[in-house]
Amino acid sequence: MSDGLFENNNPIQHTKTVPPPTAVHSTVSVTAPLTNSAVMALNFAFAGNVKKPEPWYRCHVKPWYQADATNRCIYPSGDSIKPILMINIDAAKPKLAVQDFTISSALMNNRRRFFGGLLFVAAFIGTSCGSQVVSDSKAEVQKSDTPVANAEVPAKPALDTAAYDRIMKTISNGDTTGLWPPKAPYPLPGAVLPFNRIIAYYGNLFSTRMGILGELPKAQMLNKLKGEVAKWQRADTSIPVIPALHYIAVTAQGSPGKDGKHRLRMPFHQIDTIVNWAKEIDALVFIDIQVGLSNVQTEVPQFEKYLQMPQVHFGIDPEFSMKGGGRPGSRIGTFSEQDINATIDYLAGLVRKHNLPPKILVVHRFTQGMVTGYNKIKKTPEVQVVMDMDGWGNKTLKRSTWLRYIYREPVMFAGFKLFYKNDTKTGQEQLYSPEELIRFTPQPMYIQYQ
Repeated sequence: MSDGLFENNNPIQHTKTVPPPTAVHSTVSVTAPLTNSAVMALNFAFAGNVKKPEPWYRCHVKPWYQADATNRCIYPSGDSIKPILMINIDAAKPKLAVQDFTISSALMNNRRRFFGGLLFVAAFIGTSCGSQVVSDSKAEVQKSDTPVANAEVPAKPALDTAAYDRIMKTISNGDTTGLWPPKAPYPLPGAVLPFNRIIAYYGNLFSTRMGILGELPKAQMLNKLKGEVAKWQRADTSIPVIPALHYIAVTAQGSPGKDGKHRLRMPFHQIDTIVNWAKEIDALVFIDIQVGLSNVQTEVPQFEKYLQMPQVHFGIDPEFSMKGGGRPGSRIGTFSEQDINATIDYLAGLVRKHNLPPKILVVHRFTQGMVTGYNKIKKTPEVQVVMDMDGWGNKTLKRSTWLRYIYREPVMFAGFKLFYKNDTKTGQEQLYSPEELIRFTPQPMYIQYQ
């Protein structure tokens, strides 16, 4: 739910087109501990067959290699661990090194599965790349003459279904109605949810009114986002919290434009900027569309080259889908299950075609009519659907909206939107805190700040 329509109604020409990413093994050298971004790059290089265990997903707010001066990942409890794997892939000679591992006994008791998974990955990548594993603290690299392209890669590791079930039960907060957790197939390996909670900043770089992403200068915005991530991690230390940048790439327009569709596509170089900013903080990227008088079948494929990237996900906003005609903003729009399923089908097709981890699809909602046929929305292993409570106002109003349209009409996962300005018109205390929201049923696993 935006504060207003995009201010500039003049069409913007696409001034730059970036070609799709090239396979990592032929053009890119990765020389860092396996951060979120690095693993996604390796997934692309190895056709999706390189995976890391879920607890290794990230070092809370910062990537592993930026954790602190000693390259340790500091946990809220005060425990710390040192990165395990450093990997370097060039066009001809894959190399692998293992650094020494140090961890406090208290954290070890909680991370046995984590440690075992890391040893598995070490052996797994070493075998796949024809590398020798070195265990000394200097992490001396041993060379192999086997090209990456010819490496024999084992099958994808299976999803930890026991962990998935346990987390889904936990985030349902003891619901006894049978609504939560909703029944759905297990996701493909590499799924972000429910193994992580996502904290996203939303907006558009051409507008200071559409969200915090665009309102603040880059450095200030990224630091503020990292601060929110840290707050959420302190509120719930059981689930890793990761940042995201949620960018509105198609904005609804008051004027019809040349094609009469009342929507404006942003130039691709803006999306490139967001992708690059996200890399700096090891964040996910969401591309969001407001279709106006267009439709998802036309708009979603425009972003295929970005959606081929494992870290890029999608969002659709029914508020500005004007099926009956009219100017966006004159009334609240709507998406049916057919619209949402068409988007799911497209994303699922990309996941299968490019052997990607599951995509996340965020669907905004704050009225009954914005989404129709919720119980007919497809549930597939390739796409994780988040129904995002998108309304603004005081706490009483927002909770009421949550109960009516999110809790009572479950799909897969729940999201919650917080407005720094509109939620606090009657006082700062009306902005929900992380501690308050994790007591909701279900817990929101995607939280968006505007």
